[in-house]
Amino acid sequence: MLKSALEERGVKVYVELNDGYKSVDLALPRPKINVEVDGIQHLTNPEQILKDLNRGYYSSKLGYATMHIPNEMIRSHLFKIADALAEASKQREEKIKIHLTK
Repeated sequence: MLKSALEERGVKVYVELNDGYKSVDLALPRPKINVEVDGIQHLTNPEQILKDLNRGYYSSKLGYATMHIPNEMIRSHLFKIADALAEASKQREEKIKIHLTK
């Protein structure tokens, strides 16, 4: 659902992209944002929390920031999340372009 909503807002999205370390739920390549859509175990299972922290570290080394969004939030607030993430993506992409031209 989130992929479709983002694409409707002009954001290029890859699903289950492998970054060499892990599979990313949604990858937004131009703004370098990974989106992980998480179930409750990502907040209640200590081993999963540690795994997620390590995964975020490796994404960061590749220049990607990672967002974790609970499934329930997407179901309840899909359009608000898609609007905000699309706008944040646009702003982050612009900052990346400016940084690369310096």
